Amino acid sequence: MFETILPGVQHLQNIHPLVVHFPIAFLVGAALFYFLSWIFRNQTFATTGFLLLILGTLAAGAAVGTGLYGEEGVMVSRSVREHLLEYHENIMLGTLGLSIVLSIWALIARPFPTKRRWIFLVLLVVLLGVMTVGADYGARMAYDYNAGGNACSQPIEFTK
Repeated sequence: MFETILPGVQHLQNIHPLVVHFPIAFLVGAALFYFLSWIFRNQTFATTGFLLLILGTLAAGAAVGTGLYGEEGVMVSRSVREHLLEYHENIMLGTLGLSIVLSIWALIARPFPTKRRWIFLVLLVVLLGVMTVGADYGARMAYDYNAGGNACSQPIEFTK
């Protein structure tokens, strides 16, 4: 079915690469709108940030779920698993955990916490930093070691 609509899907080892970009976009957007709300004191920006944070957290859950589900079937060498995959997994689990914490905080103080707001904003920046590092590990696996598809022979050994 996917192959008809998206012919490139036939080269994927699992659907994880199709899902990973949504939490990145939503969580970056959430941070942007929360900062705009803080700068311009605009409630509409805060509501948009809140909705994007919730969507980003749900999308992060889907990305982590598809990653964990597809992990065993990814054809990479043991050295790549040790040097990239394990770090990617742990960092992205941390990203999901932090986005859940921020989402719960935002749900309680909907849409934008007023008490300790600066901590919320700092944690959003930390979230983006952690997510960026984790995404970099994932990108290295996909682009340097063909972890996302079967276009190259496998396994490719880890090199620095």
